[in-house]
Amino acid sequence: MSVVMILRIKADPNTLETFANAHAELMNSIADAGKAAGATRHCFAAGDGEVLVLDEWPDEATFQRFFDSRPEIPGIMQAAGAQGAPEISFYRKLDTPDQF
Repeated sequence: MSVVMILRIKADPNTLETFANAHAELMNSIADAGKAAGATRHCFAAGDGEVLVLDEWPDEATFQRFFDSRPEIPGIMQAAGAQGAPEISFYRKLDTPDQF
């Protein structure tokens, strides 16, 4: 069963969104690489002074290999004004009849 990965970082969501839209080709190339590496879902979400990345991966190791192989990701976090290292958590996806 796959895992849900949540990456949480203190950063300005508006700054990230502006950067991402101004650099769509970069963002899409990372997304394409993630799909090729095994990701089946990906999105960003905003909180008060924080950004979340919500992904679904086959397992933790697959995500970690992908994350460690993408030197652009720290630059994107820096451009978003990241304060410190991201907090990464993994959750086992439950198999329930109501998912979509």
